[in-house]
Amino acid sequence: MSSLGDYFATDWSAMTPQDWIGTILTVVVFLLMVGLYFYALRPKNRERLEAQRFIPFEGDDESFESGDKR
Repeated sequence: MSSLGDYFATDWSAMTPQDWIGTILTVVVFLLMVGLYFYALRPKNRERLEAQRFIPFEGDDESFESGDKR
């Protein structure tokens, strides 16, 4: 192996439109995930997020009362 730069070299002019779409989507999803992690793990937002922690379980009781059997 000659160098690390040669190993990660990219021929940008040879990339197809599908390559560009995949590269752009990967970068955008990565940035959105980093932003979401900073939002969710920020101590300032803890109270707001903790208040919503049982939302997925709130509708379960109603389905049992309506006669649905599992």
